[in-house]
Amino acid sequence: MRRGLAVLLLAAAQVAQAFSDAEVRAIAGHGPWPPAFKADPSNRVSGNKEAIDLGERLFFERRLSSNGEHSCSRCHLPERNWTDGEARARGLALTDRNTPSLNNVRLHRWFGWDGAHDSLWSQAIRPILDAKEMGSSAAQVAKLVREDADYACRYRKVFGTPVLDDDKVLVDVAKALAAFQETVMSARTPFDEFRDALVKGDKAGIAKYPESAQRGLQIFIGKGSCNICHVGPAFTNGEFHDTGIAFFIEPGRVDPGRHEGIKKVLSSPYNLLGKYSDDMARSSATGTRHVVLEHRNFGEFKTPSLRNLALTAPYMHNGRLATLRDVVDHYSNISPDRLHSDGEAILKPLKLSDRETRDLVAFLESLQDGGGNYKRKAFAADCR
Repeated sequence: MRRGLAVLLLAAAQVAQAFSDAEVRAIAGHGPWPPAFKADPSNRVSGNKEAIDLGERLFFERRLSSNGEHSCSRCHLPERNWTDGEARARGLALTDRNTPSLNNVRLHRWFGWDGAHDSLWSQAIRPILDAKEMGSSAAQVAKLVREDADYACRYRKVFGTPVLDDDKVLVDVAKALAAFQETVMSARTPFDEFRDALVKGDKAGIAKYPESAQRGLQIFIGKGSCNICHVGPAFTNGEFHDTGIAFFIEPGRVDPGRHEGIKKVLSSPYNLLGKYSDDMARSSATGTRHVVLEHRNFGEFKTPSLRNLALTAPYMHNGRLATLRDVVDHYSNISPDRLHSDGEAILKPLKLSDRETRDLVAFLESLQDGGGNYKRKAFAADCR
């Protein structure tokens, strides 16, 4: 028994010594997890329990769509890690992009693959109004809130009596949806346990993390330089890059990505500089105020978080890559000629061996919490 423990501790010590001080610092930068909650100053009901409850109900409400058949949950399925498993989302019609997961969405700086929205509540408006998704209108949303006794009651508790301004009611509905979505957070993962053990010098804890994942982690922060873009506890810099994926949607039609997104966010009446933001000091609008449209933004898309990545296939903004192995192979073999914008010199073919590829996939899989941590409420009781 004692001999077995000694062997384990020796192995753990050898594992710990495999990471340099610089590597340990880089790994430590991907935590701690989970982060503390921070209310959104642009949404006065952020963190409000009654707003969260209203938002959760609205998230599964099909009457928000023009045909009464589509809700937010049609594409963001909790049981599929808040995605739909499709290459491109389908609402009233097939859309151009892959459904991103809602996990940890409150940590984002920009919203949508192109960053066309600068707040979570503004992003919540887009699918409601989008002709290809829910195809609704401010008038339809406001009518539902005013005429459904339960929603009218819950709205009054959170926002007061529904006003005559349909756009204002729409924004309030979006803020309730955002308050709910802020609660959608992924749980701790095997990587988090390893990261914390490494920081504490817990050799037994270090030894529990698979060797293949450890080797993959070293590639991630070393040879692969993946942590340049996939940085911090959420494993994303929240910015936009050309990843060498073709931006053609179909013959004669392209997806301009961030280039169009900047135009949209600056022209939106719902942006953080507009009248609907509750942040009177505009402290949260710095990015919106200073964002500048550049030619290089064409074909750039947002860096996604890697947490629970193994549960959100297929991958990339258009669902082009089916598996994690396909993603790693893409970056391993990428040709500089496929990069269509300026300045993406950080992307170079990694030329990984088969074992290195498997190790990197093993590390990415260790960022998975297993899913299923959300339990939908049974909405039975009427508002009183």
